[in-house]
Amino acid sequence: MMKTHGESFDGAKVIVSGSGNVAIYAAEKVQQLGGTVVAMSDSSGYITTPNGVDLELLKEIKEVRRERISTYAGEAGAGVEYHEGGNVWEVSADVALPCATQNELDGDDAKLLVKNQVRYVAEGANMPCTPEAAHYFVESGIAFAPGKAANAGGVATSALEMQQNASRDSWSFEYTDQRLHEIMSNIFRNIDKTSKEYGLEGDYVAGANIAGFKKVADAMLAQGVI
Repeated sequence: MMKTHGESFDGAKVIVSGSGNVAIYAAEKVQQLGGTVVAMSDSSGYITTPNGVDLELLKEIKEVRRERISTYAGEAGAGVEYHEGGNVWEVSADVALPCATQNELDGDDAKLLVKNQVRYVAEGANMPCTPEAAHYFVESGIAFAPGKAANAGGVATSALEMQQNASRDSWSFEYTDQRLHEIMSNIFRNIDKTSKEYGLEGDYVAGANIAGFKKVADAMLAQGVI
């Protein structure tokens, strides 16, 4: 999505809400692509990390010790601040990745992000943006990737696992990751193309909805259901 708009994660400031599996590995991918995670959260509050996140420490605290994100702030050193019970969407960033829970980002949060000049939003949790927030992003010209497209990686990987098991094969991590990258790239190209075909260029919610509907409808026609 960013590449289509002539940008990339390289040098981008990114908010990642949550600090579970999706959030941690979204943060890892952001860093691999050259971005800086400037804020993360859990249900108790959020941390600001202007110089990025120490992923090894975060994984140790969250995945091994099962402690709160406030512990990370206490151990990460200078520059990291903990905000108890605060709103992570108050932080200024180029990209927002809601990866925590359903309906975590509402209309007021969307307005706050737009005011702070966010340019890209992609859902990592299941429906983390309320309908009001999603509509506001689209109306404001923000590149918004809905979860039905951006969060399809889990289902896609399950399909790859089934394919691997059916063929009694053992794929490397690198090969599996390459296949997943191809699937996700094709999803974006499809919704981008569909949005343009229907005169809604840049509206990836409409693109995803229409493309999904067409795929199911075409399958039903091919099977003689309708």
